[in-house]
Amino acid sequence: MSDSTLEYYSRNAVSFAEATFAVNMQPLYDEFLPAIPKGGTILDAGCGSGRDALAFKNLGYRVDAFDACAELANIASFHLEQPVGCFSFDELRATNIFDAIWCCASLLHVPMAQLPDVFQRLQNALKPDGIIYISFKYGEGERTADGRAFTDLTEQSLNTLLAQNTGLKTCKTWQTGDQRPGREHERWLNALLMLTDEKRVGGE
Repeated sequence: MSDSTLEYYSRNAVSFAEATFAVNMQPLYDEFLPAIPKGGTILDAGCGSGRDALAFKNLGYRVDAFDACAELANIASFHLEQPVGCFSFDELRATNIFDAIWCCASLLHVPMAQLPDVFQRLQNALKPDGIIYISFKYGEGERTADGRAFTDLTEQSLNTLLAQNTGLKTCKTWQTGDQRPGREHERWLNALLMLTDEKRVGGE
């Protein structure tokens, strides 16, 4: 995440959390949760306000969470009533721990050139039969808006990135509108990723 993007979230943490915490994400949960064992472990990577991690925790899943923004990590910790890490994707060091990883509107701030390494780190943190949810604004290339840096992807550019890291493959992609009122015209690319057959067998 760029310095300007992190500064944006640090400066606007409270208003951002208030604007996003009550957004209904159930349709995305319905795609993600059926693949996870009951009581399984979920990592909310780039958790923001902790909205989704709290939903998963309330459903009986074991939840870990982190965010690069200290102010948002503190807000998420308050909601979850548990510690929330404050670090970036390139500092993720976990290996073979999580049944699932949730990256909702968080990887979109990772520069394109760094995404293959981040996918590798997510892959390493995942158990062999695990699943990863990701979402990006729908489009091509990198841009800056409101002081934040974005990486936009389509199905084709996502597959191109994953081809640089043979450990992950898409098992489903789909498009949705933004769930926030008044922004329904904004398109999102959603994807469920899993380890390739070779990585699942090898376990690494």
